[in-house]
Amino acid sequence: MFFDDEYDRIFKRMSNSFFNIDDVFEEFEGNGSESGPYYYGYTMTVGPDGKPVVKEYGNVKPGLLPTSETREPLVDTIVDEKEKVVKLIAEMPGVEKADVKIVVENKTVNLSAEHDDKKYHVKVPLQYKVDENSAKASYKNGVLQIVFKLVEEEKPKGKTVEVE
Repeated sequence: MFFDDEYDRIFKRMSNSFFNIDDVFEEFEGNGSESGPYYYGYTMTVGPDGKPVVKEYGNVKPGLLPTSETREPLVDTIVDEKEKVVKLIAEMPGVEKADVKIVVENKTVNLSAEHDDKKYHVKVPLQYKVDENSAKASYKNGVLQIVFKLVEEEKPKGKTVEVE
């Protein structure tokens, strides 16, 4: 009998923290927020200089509750030096081609799409000098691809002056 009471006491102490967590989830669900799913992650790629590039994505940040129903799509930037193009590839499943809106302004690409309960939005800074007027976009099977032509860096023009 003593052992049963002792085990019950230990179990209650250990499980108390789990009950507190359940209260937090119940409180969150009680806010009337029917949005979801919630996701968050990192991608890691190797940049052109050989250094790793780590990016965050998702619609919720660690330690914070989601602030909107809009999701941030996973976006990759690929530079093709041979073809002299920059490709942005965004994963946005569940929307139609007509729902996608792309605005290129001041070295930033603003992507958004909305179809029924699927909402996406992200601002992607362009780290390369591109011709904004050369942008071509295609959308197939939930994957958006935008291709820009690279603009070659202009060499400074000047004149060498001889000293007499």
